[in-house]
Amino acid sequence: MSPDLSSAEFHKSSLSGANGQCVEVATNLPGLVAVRDSKNPSGPALTFSASEWNAFIGDIKIGTFDS
Repeated sequence: MSPDLSSAEFHKSSLSGANGQCVEVATNLPGLVAVRDSKNPSGPALTFSASEWNAFIGDIKIGTFDS
């Protein structure tokens, strides 16, 4: 069953450029983070637990995904 995202408040990063290659993130849902394509706001969203999202952001900050 898909989570109810009707109250999700999606926000684009202030670091997003003007090229349209952006994602939007909603962190206002209890225990859940939703991510969607900013070009398709009515399309599907990926959802993660808050702990999964925090681990992902932590890995980004320490350069785990840098090439």
